[in-house]
Amino acid sequence: MSRVAVIGAGAWGTGLAIVLARKGRQAAPHDVCLWANEPQVSQSIGRSRINERFLPGFVLPDSITATSNLNRALDGAEIVVSVMPSQHCRALFQRMAPLLRPETIFVSCTKGLEDGTLLRMTEVITDVLRYREFTTRVAALSGPSFAKEVARGDPTAVTVASIDGDVTRAVQQTFNDSRFRVYTNDDVIGVELGGALKNIIAIAAGVCDGLGLGHNSVAALITRGLAEMARLVVACGGRLDTMAGLAGLGDLVLTCTGDLSRNRSVGVELGKGRKLPDIIAAMRGAVAEGVFTTKAAVGLARRKNVEMPITEQIFAILEKGKSPQQAIEDLMTRAARAEV
Repeated sequence: MSRVAVIGAGAWGTGLAIVLARKGRQAAPHDVCLWANEPQVSQSIGRSRINERFLPGFVLPDSITATSNLNRALDGAEIVVSVMPSQHCRALFQRMAPLLRPETIFVSCTKGLEDGTLLRMTEVITDVLRYREFTTRVAALSGPSFAKEVARGDPTAVTVASIDGDVTRAVQQTFNDSRFRVYTNDDVIGVELGGALKNIIAIAAGVCDGLGLGHNSVAALITRGLAEMARLVVACGGRLDTMAGLAGLGDLVLTCTGDLSRNRSVGVELGKGRKLPDIIAAMRGAVAEGVFTTKAAVGLARRKNVEMPITEQIFAILEKGKSPQQAIEDLMTRAARAEV
């Protein structure tokens, strides 16, 4: 049994806490402390054992405690699971740094890039903690995984990546059970970028649906979206084969086609003609990471001199108010070229 702090009590953080606290996998479930930024969320869990705001309908196991106090959440934690929105990662780790133990393992489950620095989340964590007197042991966990289905116990497979094999094996052992299967990988760049970039393509897939387009359009979008994701991953030092795995193709297909995808839902509403601020306001605090990641992805692609036409068009829709119809027209009338 391990003492695990899950930092971020949104739907995904709560789903992962349920996985870690499930009984039947071992003699005793992990001791899990779920930190919520909103006191009303931790109070709701303490009162009813349900995260009514972000993951209603699922009773949390008794081995999960909820708090909005970082000191309490991190007290004695051997593993810290980072599930906060990407734009809050740096500030939260700066607050957490004095409270962390030297031997702590960090598992980043946030699928995004930091605006401005263009850093992946494990890079942000390492950057914040680099002045501490211990070596940061950090991993990234990603793959096709809707929080509601994970919480329900639907069979799910994900991958965890670290440059430290001991870390990946420890995380694999901590999360693995008969309904949540974790594979290991050493391509941190590919796993993290795959998880971040697929959200942008999912917004585009939603746009197609909102415009009333059919399966041809979405299939083309997924395929070409994967191609541009792979180009950037390789340019950044990741591996092409990672894009054929759970953190690449697997997560991309799920997020582009599943009705539970928040990023796809944002795209659907954009395709129907709604304005982005109105769409975000209606989400009531839930986060669609693709909205925040698109600008950073465009910046990273330009820095690496990588062509990402779908990402560029989504950036134009989100940041410049370009009409989805015109964006699709511009994609389809680009200069003809070979597929490979």
